[in-house]
Amino acid sequence: MNTTWAASTIGRKQIIGITGLGLCAFVLSHMAGNLLILISPQAYNEYAHALISNPLIYVAEAGLVLLFLAHLATASVIQFKNWKARDRRYEVPPNGEKGTSVARRTLWAQGMLILVFLILHLNTFKYGENYTVNYGNGEIRDLHKLVIDVFQQPGYVVWYVVALVVLYFHLAHGLASSLQTMGIHHPRYQPAIKASSLFYAIIVAGGFIVQPLYVLFLYRG
Repeated sequence: MNTTWAASTIGRKQIIGITGLGLCAFVLSHMAGNLLILISPQAYNEYAHALISNPLIYVAEAGLVLLFLAHLATASVIQFKNWKARDRRYEVPPNGEKGTSVARRTLWAQGMLILVFLILHLNTFKYGENYTVNYGNGEIRDLHKLVIDVFQQPGYVVWYVVALVVLYFHLAHGLASSLQTMGIHHPRYQPAIKASSLFYAIIVAGGFIVQPLYVLFLYRG
């Protein structure tokens, strides 16, 4: 990687854009897999088992970690530089056309909350209780049972939904911004790009939220 490019403002923004698009693809596929909970415990568990038993899982996980760390670290550098560059940090921000939306101004804070959510999520599910089940081809992890146990706790569901609402705002702005940073920008198409980003964010966040609400209010085992 060209260090001069990576150290420049445009280079950092492009790194955020590239890594952001990669993470957008991942969360969409992860959300789709989660919806198998609506089909059956077996479909959910066998899908999860197919993922973790794939030899390429370690390569995929390493790639995701690198994407996430590069995204977070680069965004943090830009945020800290912005803070440092402000001569009047406590000046009231402008409104109207020259103003910046709350969602955009809080992108870094959103990212920090999503980081906390991710750590707790991994600790709860990936490294959580290891139940097992056998569908006739040997024992596999019964992730479905763990998900049911966790999402039958109202407090956890509230926290999960709040975090996913924050993810919605992050994705809604982040996807359109990433596309613009990568050069996909034209006044004629901007409304469609923004609408597509909002639609994508609704699908992803809404799809994730379906799982805990289904378990808490509809699942009867």
